[in-house]
Amino acid sequence: MFRHDLPAPEWFTADDSVLGVALVFPLQGPAGIFGPTCELCARLAAEEVNRDGGVLGRELRLVPVDGSGAPHEVAAQVEALVDLGVVQGVTGWHISSVRQALAPRVAHRVPYVYTALYEGGEDTAGVFLTSETPRDQLRPAMHLLAHERGVRRWFVVGNDYIWPRHTARSARAYARASGGRVAGEAYLPLGTHDFEPVLRRVERSDADAVLVLLVGSDAVRFNRAFAAYGLHARCLRLSTLMDENMLMASGPSATEDLYSTAGFFASLANRDTLDFHGQYAARYGVEAPALGSLGESCYEGVLLLAALLRRAGTLDVTAIGAAAGAVSYEGPRGLLHLRDAHVRQRIYLARADGLDFDVLTELDARP
Repeated sequence: MFRHDLPAPEWFTADDSVLGVALVFPLQGPAGIFGPTCELCARLAAEEVNRDGGVLGRELRLVPVDGSGAPHEVAAQVEALVDLGVVQGVTGWHISSVRQALAPRVAHRVPYVYTALYEGGEDTAGVFLTSETPRDQLRPAMHLLAHERGVRRWFVVGNDYIWPRHTARSARAYARASGGRVAGEAYLPLGTHDFEPVLRRVERSDADAVLVLLVGSDAVRFNRAFAAYGLHARCLRLSTLMDENMLMASGPSATEDLYSTAGFFASLANRDTLDFHGQYAARYGVEAPALGSLGESCYEGVLLLAALLRRAGTLDVTAIGAAAGAVSYEGPRGLLHLRDAHVRQRIYLARADGLDFDVLTELDARP
């Protein structure tokens, strides 16, 4: 919470000329590895929105909130900002446990754009989602790897919270539909360093593939341990949460036969992504944190929030929800539309290639 013995930051007071947006993203912990690019991408989008006249005649100003703390503490901090009139909207990348704590406290009061890939099923009024769900992301990826690589036995390794556990439930059904099965599952606390017991279980399971549902630096350490254990020679890996920062931190020797599925990869070479690269490099320089799907999602979160408010012409959450079906915005993934509060999007499968991803194909998300 806020300390009263310290000077208040400049954004702390309500200002009718400013539209405050809480940007909730990880500053530390396992997900802190991609926190810097989340913030830079969101700020790039805010500057773009303000160059176009702001929102409802007001300057859009981001208010950073560390989303890596205990979910109830993060939710309480954001709720306090709403109570004080400092923020009129919320966006950002943070884990599902934070979203579940935050949505009931603020979504009926201010619009909340959640940008992280997640387990699916979120239907709280006032919550809008930009990123992937297992049905459109994991299901076609598992089906394609079963067909092209002959994967029949999966082993799931994830952190121990809602997103990995619910995604694994979906993975069991997807494996069966492709003629295979999940041969084992392991869930580890956020911040795990010792993966040897899990790797022994993977080895004994005789799995063809490992579904990696680990966050940030946990996935980095797992990839290194996996390669050191020699399992990369017999098991491919598939991750639905692996951006370029995590790939580089893992290192080329630890990412052999590693696949990732996402709606954005920095290596996608089309007009929209190249424009985004150019804007990012021009604003922050060549030594800025690597662009990736997680940072790009925060860029989209700001754009979508602005589009929702502009379309509704009001800050009223009910009116925003009523107008949401007609909302679209254009970003690094082209022109995107909302359907049932979720962004309709293309999903890709890529394979690690040194310090970058080789995008192999666009996945077919049809049943």
